[in-house]
Amino acid sequence: MNSVQRLLAASVISIQNSCFIYPACQNCFSRLILDSRRFSCLKCGCTGEAKDASYRYRLSLKIADTNDLFDVTVFGSCLDPFFGVTAENLQRYIQDFNQLSGETNTESSTRALVQAVETCFIGKRFIFGV
Repeated sequence: MNSVQRLLAASVISIQNSCFIYPACQNCFSRLILDSRRFSCLKCGCTGEAKDASYRYRLSLKIADTNDLFDVTVFGSCLDPFFGVTAENLQRYIQDFNQLSGETNTESSTRALVQAVETCFIGKRFIFGV
């Protein structure tokens, strides 16, 4: 699945999701189900304490080259340079910010993050391995 079939130079038209970080299984990278104390992976059955859950980037984009539109999803640590930190650390920063600011509704921090990601990506040209 990780082998690149073709390189595609394209511009980002839009961001397709507002949740760029997800709790990921260390074994299979599937999304974990979290409750207040535990996590579990529906795909491989891995379980553990919620505080030990790992996080991973998942950025869904609509891109365009000179002829076509494409929906692509970029996963993992290749996004670290764009965010400036690992997904794990960004998740921790967001949680710390929400706690320090007394935010019970995380909508404002989510909105700020979406705006920053849109500014970073929309209208910019990248080379995608597809």
